[in-house]
Amino acid sequence: MIDINELRADPDTYRASQTARGADAGLVDRILEADSRRRSAITDFESLRAEQNAFGKKVAKAQGEEKQQLLAQVKQLAADVKTAQAAADDAQTVQQQLVAQFPNLIVDGIPAGGEDDFVLLRTEGTPRDFAAEGFEPRDHLELGELLDGIDMERGAKVSGSRFYFLKRDVARLETALLMAAQDLALDNGFIPMTTPNLVRPAIMNGTGFDVEHDDEIYRVAKDELYLVGTSEVALAGYHADEILDLSDGPLRYAGWSSCYRREAGSAGKDTRGIIRVHQFNKLEMFVYCHPEDAAAEHERLLAWEEQMLQACGLSYRVIDTAAGDLGTSAARKFDCEAWIPTQGKYRELTSTSNCTTYQARRLNIRERLPETTDANGKVRKGGTRAVATLNGTLATTRWLVALLETHQQADGSVTVPEILRPYLRGQEVLRPVV
Repeated sequence: MIDINELRADPDTYRASQTARGADAGLVDRILEADSRRRSAITDFESLRAEQNAFGKKVAKAQGEEKQQLLAQVKQLAADVKTAQAAADDAQTVQQQLVAQFPNLIVDGIPAGGEDDFVLLRTEGTPRDFAAEGFEPRDHLELGELLDGIDMERGAKVSGSRFYFLKRDVARLETALLMAAQDLALDNGFIPMTTPNLVRPAIMNGTGFDVEHDDEIYRVAKDELYLVGTSEVALAGYHADEILDLSDGPLRYAGWSSCYRREAGSAGKDTRGIIRVHQFNKLEMFVYCHPEDAAAEHERLLAWEEQMLQACGLSYRVIDTAAGDLGTSAARKFDCEAWIPTQGKYRELTSTSNCTTYQARRLNIRERLPETTDANGKVRKGGTRAVATLNGTLATTRWLVALLETHQQADGSVTVPEILRPYLRGQEVLRPVV
C-alpha cells in the first residue's frame, strides 16, 4: 500500500498519479480527511486516558464523601475513554480501507493515459518477409495441428472453451522454452522455485489483486483459496511478515507454475488457438531489493527478457506502459511485444513491473537498516523499512504462438531455435505428423 506519511506531506504528487492513471484523484482528499479524523480521535482518547489516570491518583488519596464523588466521575470518565477508543478504532479502520483502495504511486515521467497511450522505446529485429520467400504463412494453430501438437477440440470437450492439449513436439517445445528460461535465470543468480498454484486471500490481496472484485481470478470457495494468475503472487507471499537480509544484494527467485485466468470480458477476442486461454505455464522472475535499487533492477529484468527473446530469434518491440494500464501494484511496467506474422502486428509476450514498496507494505516484508553512530559516538539501532519488489516474465506458453509462426517453413515444418535444441535432444526441426 502507499505510505500515508508521504501522502500527507505531498498530496499533489498522489493526485497527479491518480489523474495520470485515469483514476479518482478525490480519493487523496478522502484519505486525508479520514487521517485527520483518526489523529483527532486518537488525541481525544489519549487526553481522556491521561485524565483517567490522574483521577485514579486522586481517588486513592480521597476520603469519605469526596471519594464517592470522585468514584462517580471516574466511572463516567471510564465510559468516555471507552467511547473515545471505539471512535479512534473506527477512524483507523476507515482510513485503512481507503488506503487499501489506493493504487501504487507511479514513477515520475511515465506516460499518462490508457492502453493505447504507451510510449515505444525501441524495436528489435526484422520480421520475416514471407511474400519474398514465396509462401503464405500459416497461423500457429494450423501449424500446431499439422504437427499434431495442439488439440483445441478435445481441450474444449474435457474442460470447456479456451482450454487445450499440447502434444508431441509442441509439448516438448514448451518444456524446452521454460527450461531454457530457468537456466538463464539460474545463470544470473536466481533461485529456481516451483510454487503453489493456490493461495490464501490475504496473500492474493497483499500482492495487489482485489479478490472481491477482480473477475479474472478463479476462486475455490469451499477452501477459501484462489488460483494464481502468475507465480508472482506466491513468490510475493513467500516472505510475508518477515525481515529480510539484503546486505549481499537482491533476493531473486524464478518461479515455475501453471497460471489460471478467467479471461472475463474477453468474449470474442482471440478465440482461435492459444493466445488467450484459461490455463498456461510460465517462468516468472521475482525480486526483493533495496528501494533505491529498484529502478536499476527493473532495467536488468527487462534486459534478461530481451536476451531470451533474441535467443529465440523473435522480432519484438519494447513499450513503456501508460499509467492507466499498469494495474494496481505497478509503479512502472515495460512490455515486450513479439511480431506475429499472420496477425501483422506485435502482441505482448512479456512484461516486467517495478512495484516499489507497495506489495511489501501490504505483506509486511521489511529489511533491517544498519546501525548508525551520531556525532557523540552513540550507536543507534537502524530499525526496519519496507523493501521493493519487482517481477518479470521470462517465458510462457504464449511464446509458442510467435515461435511456431516465426520459424515455420513452407512444408509446415518449424525450425527450432538453437537455444532450445539441447532440451529437445538436439532436434533441429519439428515436422508435420502424417
